[in-house]
Amino acid sequence: RLYAFQVDLMHRINGAVRIACAWLVLSIPAVAAERSRPISLPQALQRALAANPRLTAAERDVGIAGGLRIQSGALPNPEASFELDNALGSGPYKGTRSAETNLQLSQLVELGGKREARIAAGEAGIGSAIWQRRATRLQVLSETAIAFITVISAQRRIEIFDDQIASFDQLIPQLQKRVEEGASSPAETERAQVAADLFRVERDRAKTQLATARRDLAILMGESIPHFGKAIGQLALIGRPPSFQLVLKAIEANPQLMRWTAVTAQRNAELLIARLKAVPDVRFSVGWRHFQDTNDNGVRLGVSIPLPIFDQNRGNILAAQESLAKTAAERSINKLVLTSIAGRAYDSVNGALAEIKLLRSSVIPKARSAAETIQSGYAQGRFTLLELLDVKGSVLQALLREQEALQNFHIAVATIEGLVGNPFSLT
Repeated sequence: RLYAFQVDLMHRINGAVRIACAWLVLSIPAVAAERSRPISLPQALQRALAANPRLTAAERDVGIAGGLRIQSGALPNPEASFELDNALGSGPYKGTRSAETNLQLSQLVELGGKREARIAAGEAGIGSAIWQRRATRLQVLSETAIAFITVISAQRRIEIFDDQIASFDQLIPQLQKRVEEGASSPAETERAQVAADLFRVERDRAKTQLATARRDLAILMGESIPHFGKAIGQLALIGRPPSFQLVLKAIEANPQLMRWTAVTAQRNAELLIARLKAVPDVRFSVGWRHFQDTNDNGVRLGVSIPLPIFDQNRGNILAAQESLAKTAAERSINKLVLTSIAGRAYDSVNGALAEIKLLRSSVIPKARSAAETIQSGYAQGRFTLLELLDVKGSVLQALLREQEALQNFHIAVATIEGLVGNPFSLT
């Protein structure tokens, strides 16, 4: 029996291992395909909205505010009490012969509109949480767009270095041929190889920057590692944004600023709550009393009200007043911060536009023309290798500067769009 059990156990283990291996064989290609699938900006934004944990936390804040709103409308619970008097003593009060039994129900009745004030504060709290959720959504969208632009720019930098390295790979055999013919020194070949290797070093650095940018984008989409392939998009298209005054006007509708309307309503309600707390509430009670010695019954009615002599809640009222007065200053600070961010982004847009215009109209065409002239002249012996390497480096720097300016332009545009809440057309 033991042998049969061992054989059966081995068959079960082997079956489980085969199933696990089959699952791995089927799942690994699917995961690899997912990681190699290109991603576009709309897809990145959609995935960020679906999986970013900050949006989940903001949604929970709305739920918390909803729970507090429900609780704010709750009425005070009634109280039940039991009392036994004149019992378990000595003499005529020995045992329960002369006991008096009391059963009582009491209810606190809030006066002055306290419950309504709490409900108003709860409603305003929900509004504040909703505006904060919208602000978080805009921030996530803007940050995801900026991260996507950074990935696109890093990919383009690698392509620029690849083109330069390819041109050097074509040049080095020509140099070796010139050396064999005695037209050039072997040192020129080594110098060209050094230049090509330096470009490879820069390309490796760009690949590291790309890996970092891809990870940052993945984190915004709720992933610990990137599950996407190449980012698809173009940064070459540019245009002039609307005037800065229109941008400032649009910022007024930013959820971060709109939230302060709900915060003001909430703090007004809190001030009213603090003032109404000084209004005493009435407690009504009704009870039944049984006299054990005569076997008679009686009814007890009661009304109690606290006297606001020592505590009139003045400290909390003052604190609520200061908190309400602070709201306008906090909103002004928030608006100044948003205006400062928008101003820096707008200046960056204008600066990048001027830089791109100069690079495209003058620097890059002239650098390429000079590179073609010197490269063809070098083959005829009219220019030195040093001049050729210098002009190739100028072309590379011009292309990299253009790519950096394009990145700065689109990041600034994404920043402004995140502040105004909507994409705007470039003219």
